[in-house]
Amino acid sequence: MKLEICNPILLSFPDRFESKRLIIRTPLRGDGARVNEAIKESIEELRPWMPWAQQVPTIEESEIISREGNIRFTERSDLRLYLIHKQTSQFIGGSGLHRIDWHARKFEIGYWVRTSSSGQGYITEAVERITQFAIQELQANRVEIRCDSRNLRSIHVAERLGFTKEGILRADKCDVDGCLRDTVIFAKIRGTEF
Repeated sequence: MKLEICNPILLSFPDRFESKRLIIRTPLRGDGARVNEAIKESIEELRPWMPWAQQVPTIEESEIISREGNIRFTERSDLRLYLIHKQTSQFIGGSGLHRIDWHARKFEIGYWVRTSSSGQGYITEAVERITQFAIQELQANRVEIRCDSRNLRSIHVAERLGFTKEGILRADKCDVDGCLRDTVIFAKIRGTEF
């Protein structure tokens, strides 16, 4: 199958959509303080899995990351998404479509949730809706989830949503402590899983 190739910056798609309980949207100016609050609350749970969460950033650093996320979304180079609770407007966590290959229409979903919202199904709900967004709006051919083989909560999200486990990359990357770790790869492929 030959894929249509165009400059992704010309692609038009929503920068906001919803799931049952969440508004899922691109970062906006002024989001830094609420993101920072969630990282502060969750740093101990994030630290083992997220290289960017080794120390609590300043509010200014969180604001910069949010604004850069908005710029990259507009450029279509990385589609960072924030998860906002519809009823309370609380920042629940972060997700997005990363490591994008527009020619192959391949995307990798990453995600994290603030500690006080953990275990309530928000990430499963968000990942399911973001996968639908990738399929329907971005014409995804492949959607991946990659995670540390020790991160059982992340693995369970992929399994619950019917992603196929494709394999394990052994001694693939160094973890945050500098030790080699294994990466589990899950995917959904157009024509077979959606």
